[in-house]
Amino acid sequence: MTQDIHAVLFDFGGVILSSPIDGFHAYERAAGLPPRFLQTLNTLNPDGNAWACAERGEIDAETFYARFEAEARARGHAIDARAVTRTLTGTIRPEMVDAVRALRPRYRTACLTNNMHLGEGTAMSPTPGLAAAVADAMTVFDHVVESRKIGTRKPEVAFFERACAIVGVAPAHCVFLDDLGVNLKTARALGMTTIKVGDPAVALAELAAVLGASGS
Repeated sequence: MTQDIHAVLFDFGGVILSSPIDGFHAYERAAGLPPRFLQTLNTLNPDGNAWACAERGEIDAETFYARFEAEARARGHAIDARAVTRTLTGTIRPEMVDAVRALRPRYRTACLTNNMHLGEGTAMSPTPGLAAAVADAMTVFDHVVESRKIGTRKPEVAFFERACAIVGVAPAHCVFLDDLGVNLKTARALGMTTIKVGDPAVALAELAAVLGASGS
């Protein structure tokens, strides 16, 4: 039986915002890199690579850029790390923001995001316009949990434990939406109900079914 749900937790990029991975792919095409090179790079030494350390707030921007470029060179390709991060744009999905707004009278809500001390605001936005749109979207949540501020990142167990402590709801009473299976796996192991987001409309329908079945 589905546990009673008291909190609904949302990833940011790929859920509230369109997927920033699209920017990776655009950079790869423009730079003549192999497809999925940047994503693959970030799976190597996943707990200690430049991206992971930056998302935990352990290194500053200049250190991140230098280490990320060095990691790429070690795999046989040159990248411009600043240019890569400038591709991390997207558009806010209004249907997801509206869903959060509708949930708040009945559930605690939170945005759980991996981010770095780059760009502007929670989303590492390379443009002021996007930063403003993101800041506005974040006002609909009860809580915003940022990896760079709490020193741990998804998919680490500690991130989800800290998020649940901030929200004040045990994992078994949370549903979590994310576009990455690796993050959902940890959340599920802790007892959360999970929904993988591809098509936002499909994900929201799944969420409605979960909440309807929970009897909460």
